[in-house]
This record gives sequence, structure tokens and C-alpha cells, in this order.
Amino acid sequence: MAVDRVRWGILATGGIAAAFTADLVDMADAEVVAVASRTDASAKAFAERFGIPKAYGDWASLAEDADVDIVYVATPHSAHRAAAGMCLEAGRHVLCEKAFTLNSGEAEELVALARRHDRFLMEAMWMYCNPVVRRLKALVDDGVIGDVRTVQADFGLAGPFPPSHRLRDPAQGGGALLDLGVYPVSFAQLLLGEPSDIAARAVLSDEGVDLQTGALLSWESGALASVHCSIHGGTPVAASVTGSAGRIDIPDGFFFADRFVLHRDGRDPEEFTAGPTHGPRNSLRHEAAEVMRALRAGETESPLVPLDGTLAVMRTLDTIRDRIGVRYPSETD
Repeated sequence: MAVDRVRWGILATGGIAAAFTADLVDMADAEVVAVASRTDASAKAFAERFGIPKAYGDWASLAEDADVDIVYVATPHSAHRAAAGMCLEAGRHVLCEKAFTLNSGEAEELVALARRHDRFLMEAMWMYCNPVVRRLKALVDDGVIGDVRTVQADFGLAGPFPPSHRLRDPAQGGGALLDLGVYPVSFAQLLLGEPSDIAARAVLSDEGVDLQTGALLSWESGALASVHCSIHGGTPVAASVTGSAGRIDIPDGFFFADRFVLHRDGRDPEEFTAGPTHGPRNSLRHEAAEVMRALRAGETESPLVPLDGTLAVMRTLDTIRDRIGVRYPSETD
């Protein structure tokens, strides 16, 4: 597919959809042409806010809109399989928020659909598109800190969230792991790939979702990763990668990093920071730009966020949930 301006449809009208759309409308090579919600009122209000010409009160109308090149799916992850699958079946390309789906089985179905219909599909793991995180990965891959020994990463929100909140709702895939833990797990697997063994413990809510989870991931190389997520305790949201010849620290906000510090034996610490053209640290433009680059190149997946990597992360999340005893109502044996 060769395009000049990529025409976007937005499926859902929540906070992350608004943040992504706000970045899209400021990009010269992007055009937001339609939005869909479960209600006409929500879709029309969102369309008026961002100057979007078409508003649909159902998902199917957006999926069938031939004026839309790609749909950004921003529903709760419990609806990702249905929403993204509908769009792929209708011939739309899809960028789907994370966690990609409730489980790896649903993820495999979406990947198979995309490949069957020759459509682009990518998990909206904006961390992987962040220029500072990309620089960190390149340094690690180049062996600057030697062989990776340990990875540590955390993401916790202070809360409290009431039982009625989506983060506490099992029907919406609630809990810390899928909403927040996907980031530290994805960070570890960005650097080390899929782990060979996983141990995990959690504190569960009365509803049966995880309030906080800690996991220890291990690899046959001897590398270990300690990851933690919480919805009832704020954490530094920091990450560290230790190798045989040094260490890299992201002191805060690791998944939308604007700086990191490289420590190497016998040398002064070196700080790497975002460049002047990278924009604010919370910008989703890097993710959008990668999607549009791939579409123009005729690619059906991004080398920065490969589908096999997304599937591997979903398998890890499945295993962690199995270890801690979290199962969602829609999941059957």
C-alpha cells in the first residue's frame, strides 16, 4: 500500500484514544477521518472535540468504512479481540492497544487473521518506538555493558481504585498485570527475548484480580529479570539493566524515557537524553510515525514491534496469571 496521508479511524473514545488522536491531528502526514464508540453521543462529542468528519455509534460502521486506511483500537483489552478482529476481517489495517489481548490464544487469532488477510497489525507498545529506549537497546545489543545479567523494572499506581473501576473489574481484564505489568515484562523481553522459566506471586482483590504482582523471569543464559506491578502502591516506574561490564539506569518513567545513565567500569557515568526533535516525553507520535512508515513501505508488521514478540509477551503474561491464579470470566477450559 502506497499512501501520502494515512487516513486513521479511532475505535473508542477514552483517555488513551484522546491522547493518541491529539498527536495524530498535529502530524502533517496523518488524517483522522472517523471515530466510533458504542454510542452516538460519545462518538459525536469526540468528533467535535478533534474536528473528525465522521462519527459512528457502532464499531462495524467504522470497520466497513473504505475511507479508513487503519484503525486504532483503544478499547479496554477485554474487547481487543472482537474490535481488532472485526476491523481486520473488513480489510482495515490495525494498531491495537496493549495489553494486546486477554490471553495468548486471542493474540494468535488476531495475528492469524492479519496474515490471512494480508493486513498490517501492530501492538501499540509505544515504548519500543521511543527514541531513547531504541538507543538503549542498540547499546545493549552492541555489547556496551557486556552480557546482560539482570533486568529490573516496575510500574505501580498509588490508587486506591474502587471495585467499580475497570482496573478492578474481571470482566474487563482488570488487575495490575495486563494494564501495567505488560510494560516491565515487555521491557525485559525487548532485551532478552522470551524467558525459559517464570515464578510469580501476587496479592489478589476480592474480585479476583491482582492488586500487585511480582515475577522473576529467567533465561538459559543465566540472566534474570525482576518485574513488579501494582494498582495499590505507587512505585518509581524505573528500570535498570546490569551487564557483565556495566549498567544502564532509567531513573523514572522507563516506558516513555527521556534519559538514561550508562555506567561502565572505570569510566564516569554518561547520560543520554532525548533530542530536541523528539518532542515531549509522553508523545505518541513515534509510534504513529512507525505505523505510517510501515504502511507506506507495504509492510504488514513493524520490525520495532514484531508480532512474534507480542505473542511471546502474551505467553509470559498467561504464565504469570496461571502462577498467581487469575482467570477472567470469558476464558474457558
